[in-house]
Amino acid sequence: MIPGMTLLNETMDSSFEHLMQAHLYKVYRLCYWLVKDRTAAEDITQEVFLRAYKHLSTFRGDSRIETWLYRIAVNESKRYVRSWSFRNIFYFAQPVDKGIIDTESQVIRKDELANLALLIDKLPFRRRQILILHYYEELSIETISEILGISTGAVYTRLHRAREQIKTLISKEGEIWM
Repeated sequence: MIPGMTLLNETMDSSFEHLMQAHLYKVYRLCYWLVKDRTAAEDITQEVFLRAYKHLSTFRGDSRIETWLYRIAVNESKRYVRSWSFRNIFYFAQPVDKGIIDTESQVIRKDELANLALLIDKLPFRRRQILILHYYEELSIETISEILGISTGAVYTRLHRAREQIKTLISKEGEIWM
């Protein structure tokens, strides 16, 4: 073994562990929103960090590390959604909202979020992912553009079309929002 190689590997492992600790929850949350299944989201998150670890040396630094991880997560989620198991087995899981204190408000808010989540789930993957990245992950249009590898104009267009489709679904459901 080359002298100093062990120290280099330990430093890289330590850096990667820090990277995982800093971004694990965000990557998991994104995967969960995209595939709507906790177990699958855990598996995908694990795959994201495995791929990141394998390809960390090829990360050029053109974007933030978080953007790079999100791009891997979106691609892995797409792969899962296209897979046989997802198309042939229906999973339903509701997102968790932790920020509400009042019990009555919590029940109402949970019901509204569940209804909205059901409507978002009806959208095609491309529109659903735009809404999730923008509203739930609170990413900027520019960051979403980097993650998806599309222009900012395309992000604005997809976001607009997703909003319009949600409005249409809401009017069909007869629900009054906001």
